Amino acid sequence: MLLDTPVRLGVQIEPQHATYGQIRDAAARLEDMGVDILFNWDHFFPLHGDPDGAHFEGWSMLAAWAEQTERVEFGALVNCNSYRNPDLQADMARTIDHISAKDGTGRFIFGTGSGWFERDYDEYGYEFGTVGSRLDDLAEGLDRVVARWGRLNPAPTRRIPVMIGGAGEQKTLRLVARHADIWHSFVPAAGLAHKLSVIDRWAEQEQRDVSGLIVSNELKNRDAADADALYDAGVRLYTLGWAPGTPDFDQVQRWLDWRDARNGARA
Repeated sequence: MLLDTPVRLGVQIEPQHATYGQIRDAAARLEDMGVDILFNWDHFFPLHGDPDGAHFEGWSMLAAWAEQTERVEFGALVNCNSYRNPDLQADMARTIDHISAKDGTGRFIFGTGSGWFERDYDEYGYEFGTVGSRLDDLAEGLDRVVARWGRLNPAPTRRIPVMIGGAGEQKTLRLVARHADIWHSFVPAAGLAHKLSVIDRWAEQEQRDVSGLIVSNELKNRDAADADALYDAGVRLYTLGWAPGTPDFDQVQRWLDWRDARNGARA
């Protein structure tokens, strides 16, 4: 895992229970505040609160962010592999990468996972299958995404970083070892060493060097002591679930201050 890298803060703007204007304005302010990455999620209905409340589709929003923002990286935390043909996913990611580049280098992060929210599948007509079948589909899908990136014209502006979410040891962490630049989970600090050892074992089998893997974890409902423990366990990217309908910019600033203090201590 990559330890010699600055701490970064990503804010996951929940695409629910808000107007798009609130989401757009939040993205602008968070970039101005110095947040490193903006995330949304890839669902079709709210994940909490009123289950039939306001909600927006994620990939369309990412394309808008690509044009709106100038500095911040961005992506879904995470895309659902089940909802779109993998070659189409690759093409969408490449296009958003170019939109965000503005004649330079793109800022898109391809965060992906196997899917879990059954209501999305049922109401939009996708086969839910099983945890295992969805992970098998993700494995095939990732191979196709990477292969398609190599055939697109124009090619992506950079090697688009792949972020994989999940902690299952038999399939998900093997995919992390095979493909990921960033591994995201909610695993507490005490459990990270074991999970990272599993990734290392899979990496041996996959014959891939994972020394550059960035470990990501969530800050919501955690305090600075938790964040310090996660840092000591190897986390360098922190994400914060955040509601644009009831924005708490002071909370974001506190975590930015913590980030800067951590990075100052490294200098």
